[in-house]
Amino acid sequence: MKTTNPTLSVNSNKVAELLGRTSSALENSEDLDPLMDYIGDAKYVLLGEASHGTHEYYTWRAKITQRLIQEKGFAFVAVEGDWPDCYRLNRYAKGYLNSGKDIYEVLKDFNRWPTWMWANWEIAAFIDWLKTYNTGIPREMKVGFYGLDVYSFRESMQSIIQYLQKNDPQALELAKKVMECFEPYGHDEGQTYARASAFVPEMCEKDVINLLTEIRSRVENYNSDAENVMSTEQNAFVARNAEKYYRAMIKRGAASWNIRDEHMVSTLQRLMKYHGNAAKTVVWEHNTHIGDARATDMASEGMVNVGQLLREQFSNDGVVAVGFGSYKGSVVAARSWGAETRKIKIPNAVEGSWENDFHQAAQGKNRLLLMHKIREEKCVASPIGHRAIGVVYNPEHERFGNYVPSIMPKRYDAFIFLDQTSALHPIHLEPDGNQVPETYPFGM
Repeated sequence: MKTTNPTLSVNSNKVAELLGRTSSALENSEDLDPLMDYIGDAKYVLLGEASHGTHEYYTWRAKITQRLIQEKGFAFVAVEGDWPDCYRLNRYAKGYLNSGKDIYEVLKDFNRWPTWMWANWEIAAFIDWLKTYNTGIPREMKVGFYGLDVYSFRESMQSIIQYLQKNDPQALELAKKVMECFEPYGHDEGQTYARASAFVPEMCEKDVINLLTEIRSRVENYNSDAENVMSTEQNAFVARNAEKYYRAMIKRGAASWNIRDEHMVSTLQRLMKYHGNAAKTVVWEHNTHIGDARATDMASEGMVNVGQLLREQFSNDGVVAVGFGSYKGSVVAARSWGAETRKIKIPNAVEGSWENDFHQAAQGKNRLLLMHKIREEKCVASPIGHRAIGVVYNPEHERFGNYVPSIMPKRYDAFIFLDQTSALHPIHLEPDGNQVPETYPFGM
C-alpha cells in the first residue's frame, strides 16, 4: 500500500499520559497473560508487524503463538508468505516423510525476493519448536504452517503439474495449456502479462478458470494424502487469483490490493474448513493487513484488508487484531525493489506519532496495551500517524512516506510497543548467512 504524510497527534501529552496509565509491562511471556485472557475463545488472532525485517516482531509473535497453541488449542499458523514455500515448511514441521533433513535445508529453497521475510533464523527457531511440539501427536492433530499470499503463480503451477502427473492425466493437459499460455510473458512476476492484458483483457483467464474448475470437480476422486489434495486445490486458487492480480496491476486504484487481501481471507476459510468446525488460527502479517483498514486512510482509497474482512464476516467467532510498533532500532530491508538486502538504521519516531507518544509514556520500556481501555478517550479518537516499514525502506524519506493516519483503538484490539528493536537474521543472501546467531534459538 501507499503510505502518506503522517497525521500527527495534537494531544501528544494527553496521549502519552493515557498510554502510560493504561498499558502494562512486557518483559517476558508471562506478561502476556492479560492478552491471553482478552483473546478468550476467539478463533482468529491476527498478529501484525510494523516491518518485515525486525527480529523482535518475529520472536514476540512466536511467544504469543506458542501460548495459543499450548493453552488454547490453535490448529494452524497462516502467514503473509507463498503457499508452495510455506507448505514445505508445514510438512517439515509435521515430520512428514522426505520433508527435509533439517530446517536449513528447507529454508534455503526460499528464493523469491524478499527472501529474508521467511528464510531467517527467527522462523527457523519457531518451526523447529513446532516440529518438536508436533512429535508424537496424531497426524490429524498436528499444528500446521501455511502461506496465504497470491504471488506464487509459477511455483503453484509447477506443484500442480507434479501432482497431476501422478494422479490426473486429464487435468494435467489443462495445466500444461495454462503454462503454455503464460510462457511468452517471461518470469517477471506478471509485469509483462499485466502490460499485455491492457490490450487483450482476457489473455489466459479462461484457461486458468478451466483448470480450477476441473480440479475442483475431481478433487473428491483423488486418493492420495488428504493434505496434498487440499494443497493442489489451493495452488489452483493461487493460479486463478494471481492471474486476476496481474491484470489488475496495470490499472490504477485499489483493485490489485483488494484481490490480494480477499485471496488471503478466502484461503483462511479453506484452511478453517479443512481443519474442522472447532479450528482456531493465528495469522502473521504486516500491520497494514491485520489492522482494520476502516480505521485508516486506506478506506478513502477504496482499499479493504484482512483485518476488516474478518471482522465483517466472522466477528461472532471472535477476531482479535494485535498491532506492533517501535520507537527506534534497525531493520532488514532494501533501498529499492529487488535490490541488495541491507541492515538499515531506523530513526527515532517523529514527534506527534503514535510511536513517539508511546516512547514518552513507556520511558524506554516495552509495553502491552489492550485497546478497550482507551476506546472511549477523546484524545485517541482522531487519526494519529502510525509507522509502517515495507521491504523497501529509505529512512531519509520516512517522515513523508512511512506513517499511516490511524484511529488506533479502532484499528487494533491490542498493541505491543517495543521501544528499541533490531534487525532479524537472514539465512542466506549474505556471505556469512549460514552462520547461526549467537542467541539462537532466541529463547524458544
